Amino acid sequence: MFKRIGNLIKGFFGLFIGGIEKNNPEALLEVEKENLRKQISEFNKGLATHAALVEKLFSQAKRLDKEETELRAKTAANLKAGNRKLAGELALKLQATDKEHDEVLEQLESAETRYKELVKARDVSVKTAKKKIEDLSRNIDEMKVQKAMAELNEMASGMITEIGGSGDTLNRLEEMVEDERNKAAGRARVAKDSVNMEDINMQQAEEEALAEMALADFAAAEGIELAAEEKPATEEGEKKSDTTQGSMGPGVSE
Repeated sequence: MFKRIGNLIKGFFGLFIGGIEKNNPEALLEVEKENLRKQISEFNKGLATHAALVEKLFSQAKRLDKEETELRAKTAANLKAGNRKLAGELALKLQATDKEHDEVLEQLESAETRYKELVKARDVSVKTAKKKIEDLSRNIDEMKVQKAMAELNEMASGMITEIGGSGDTLNRLEEMVEDERNKAAGRARVAKDSVNMEDINMQQAEEEALAEMALADFAAAEGIELAAEEKPATEEGEKKSDTTQGSMGPGVSE
């Protein structure tokens, strides 16, 4: 019985937490981001420890290589000097050092390979996790946009219903706007008709005449001969067309 009650309590809290997570996906995503940062930090600590081991083996291999070189030189020197006993002892030590050196090099190679594999695994895992987080973030943004669009559509649907119910008000408003627009158009027409276009045309002709006189005075002072104004191209085109029609008339009749 107590087990069943415990299961019910767990189920209740599970539903409660699931509902909170469903309503707050951004918060859940931030939690996952923080968990990823913590995992990367812990992994980097272990990676740093392994890297320290690699450096230790490298230093040890370097020391043994130096020791091996020195023992080889001492063994050769004592052998040449006739110290066979000391040379033999040094040769034994050289063999042990050489063996240890080989073992250290093998361990160093294995540790270095393992380090590179761990770095690659970390980078791939982090890249995959980041891509998943980015995809989830985009999906959350898209979900928010879709929810906002749904809310707007629902609001629009409600507004259409409300607007349909207040048609009389809109009709009155439309009549008021149309009436004011017609009044404004009438005032504009009256103002336009009150403008004396004859005076404006006379003033324009007077300005053009004064400009021609000023241009003639300037040309006379500078010794420039003014050419006669060319007639508009339309008139010349009409004359040419008339001449062409006249010349082609007899040819057509023939």
